[in-house]
Amino acid sequence: MVDAEPQSPISQFVEQQGLLWEGSGLPRIAGRILGWLLICQPAEQTAAELAHVLAASKGSISTNTRLLLQLGIIERTSRLGQRAILFRIAPGAWGRFVRNEQSRVTLFREGAEQGLALLADLPDAERTRLEEFRDLFAFIEREYPLLLEHYEAWRSNPESR
Repeated sequence: MVDAEPQSPISQFVEQQGLLWEGSGLPRIAGRILGWLLICQPAEQTAAELAHVLAASKGSISTNTRLLLQLGIIERTSRLGQRAILFRIAPGAWGRFVRNEQSRVTLFREGAEQGLALLADLPDAERTRLEEFRDLFAFIEREYPLLLEHYEAWRSNPESR
């Protein structure tokens, strides 16, 4: 197992991931789990190992691995001869995660359009804030598929990195 002593660079990385993901709406411990699973050796960890290295309760690990499983970021796996379930970052997780975000962008744009329909009788100046909101999310929604396509092409060609 990689050294995760307090104040080590690895512990700092794991904690930074916790804070980063917390800022994105996940519980900090879910981000810490992700941080650890991104760098740990072996890549698969039991709930008990996660609880130990992250100094978290088994209940917190259980709740947050369930959340990460539902988001499709991690997956369960096992090893022959070992009874414990192992968790690891799911292959292709990040592409799925971004595609889910793309769906959220569509919801924001659709919500803005509903709001604009409600304000249809107001002067343009009264609608500016909502139009700016709608326009940004419409632009992102349009560009997301192309961005993902470019990423997949870049990722499949190691020489382009």
